Amino acid sequence: MSSQHDTGSTFTNPVIPGFHPDPSVCRVGEDYYLACSSFEYFPGVPIFHSRDLVNWTQIGNVLDRPSQLRIPSDTPPSAGIYAPTLRHHGGRFWLVVTNVAAGEGNLLFSSVDPAGPWSDPVRLPGVHGIDPDLAWDEDGTCWCTVAGVSQFRIDPETGETLGPAQPVWSGTPGALAPEAPHLYHIGEYWYLLIAEGGTERGHGVSIGRGRTPNGPFEPCPANPILTHRSTHKPIQNTGHADLVQAPDGSWQLVLLGVRPGGGTPGWHVLGRETFLVPVTWVDDWPVVGELSPEMPAPAWPLRPVPATPVRDDFDEAELRPLWVSLRRRPTELCGTKERAGWLTLHADPSADTLDHPDLVFVGRRQQHLSCGVRTLVDCSGGRGGLAVRLDDRHHYEIEAGDGRIKVFARIGPLRTKVASRPVPPGPVVLGIEIAPQPSGDARTGPDHLSFGVEEQGGGFTVLATLDGRYLSTEVAGGFTGRVIGMYAAAGTVQFDWCDYQPR
Repeated sequence: MSSQHDTGSTFTNPVIPGFHPDPSVCRVGEDYYLACSSFEYFPGVPIFHSRDLVNWTQIGNVLDRPSQLRIPSDTPPSAGIYAPTLRHHGGRFWLVVTNVAAGEGNLLFSSVDPAGPWSDPVRLPGVHGIDPDLAWDEDGTCWCTVAGVSQFRIDPETGETLGPAQPVWSGTPGALAPEAPHLYHIGEYWYLLIAEGGTERGHGVSIGRGRTPNGPFEPCPANPILTHRSTHKPIQNTGHADLVQAPDGSWQLVLLGVRPGGGTPGWHVLGRETFLVPVTWVDDWPVVGELSPEMPAPAWPLRPVPATPVRDDFDEAELRPLWVSLRRRPTELCGTKERAGWLTLHADPSADTLDHPDLVFVGRRQQHLSCGVRTLVDCSGGRGGLAVRLDDRHHYEIEAGDGRIKVFARIGPLRTKVASRPVPPGPVVLGIEIAPQPSGDARTGPDHLSFGVEEQGGGFTVLATLDGRYLSTEVAGGFTGRVIGMYAAAGTVQFDWCDYQPR
C-alpha cells in the first residue's frame, strides 16, 4: 500500500488514508518509519516507510507470526492491538504496544530492520495501562509512560520494571481520557505530549514541559495545542499525535483524525486515518499549524513512491502485507500455493456467516471515499464472496454458491437477504461500488454501496444498493474502519484475482 500525493506546492491529507489510527513515527537519517494500531486483525501493526513524511509505502507488519500475536476467537471487535509507539535507539528499532485480548498486556518488540523480522515479545508484566511510550534519557534509563498518565523505569531487554509506577502530569484537570503519552527531550526541556477529550469529536492534543523526564511538568498556556472540537471542519476527532523532526530542523506532527460524511451527526466509515501538520516553536512551546485536507507542501522535496498495484493476481507464495484476516490466519485454511495463481480459502465448518469470529477472511482497508472492488471467484466447491466489514455485527456481503448469487446485510441484531439471482456456470466476477452521497438533508447517509455481478458482455448488473451509514463507527461503535475482502462461508472457495480501484 502506498499513498500518492501532489509533488507541487500542496499535498493531500490524510497521508495514510483508511483505517490507520494511533500513528507513531520515528526518523533514522533521511528515512521515516510509522506504525499504527490494528485491533482484531492479523497480521498486526502495519509499518510504513517514507522519505518525505507525505508519501508512504507499507513495508510489512510487525506482528506477523502467531508467536508474536495472540488474539483468541472470543476477542470482540475493537479489542486486540492498541496504540503502538515506534522508536529507534542503540542501533535497533523498538516497538511497544498493548494487546488487550486475553490479558496479554504490554509487549515490547525489537528489530534491526523495520521491515522485519521482529523479535518475539518481551512481556512487561509490571507495566499496567494502555498506550505505552518509550523514551531514553542521557544515562541510558528507559522510561515507559502509559495512559492515565503514569510512568515506569524499565529494562527493555528483560521487561523488568525498576521501581513502582509514578503518576505524572495528566493534562487539563477534569478532561476526559488522558492518553497517548509521548515523551521527548527537545532543547532544554522534556516534553510530555498527550491526547485528551476521548477519541470522538472532543479529541485534542495537549502538552506539558519539565526539566527532567519524570517532571514536574507545567502545562502549555495554549492547551489544547490542537483540536477541532465544536467546529464544522472537514477533519474531526483530531488527536493521538506524535512529533518528529525533519533533517532540516523543522518539526511535524502526525495524528489521527476522521472525515465524517452525510448529514447529522456525520458518519465516518474509513476509520481513524493518519494526518500530517507542521509545527513551529514559540517561547519553547510547539505551535501546531492549520490542519486541512489540502496542505502547503513542506520545504523539502517530495519523493513520490512507486504505486502499489491495485490488482492482486495472487501469483506470489505469500500474501502482500496489506491483506489482513480476522484474529488469525491458519495456513491450512488460507493460501496461494494450493492452486497456482489463485487464493484458496477453506471455510471453518463452524463459521457459516460473517458474524462468526473464525470466519476465513482476507481483506484490505477501504482507503477511498469512492472506490470499486471486483474479484473473480470459483464457488464450485463451496460458498463465498466479497464482504464489506465494519465489525462482526455490521457488514454487507455478496455471496456466490449453491446455484445462487445473494446479497446479505447484517445491522446489529438483524441479518437479512436483500437480493438473489441464479449464478451463471463457471467462475463469476462479483463487484462492489462505493460512492459518497451528497448531503441533501440532515438525514442523508455518508455513502451508498452497490453490490452486483459483471455480466459476460462487460456490463455491471447491480443486485442491491445499501445505505453506508450502518457500516460506520457512529452506528457500530468501536475504533476500527471498513475492511473489504474475500471470504469462504462453506467448503472451498477460490479467487483468481482481486482488483481495488479508487474512483
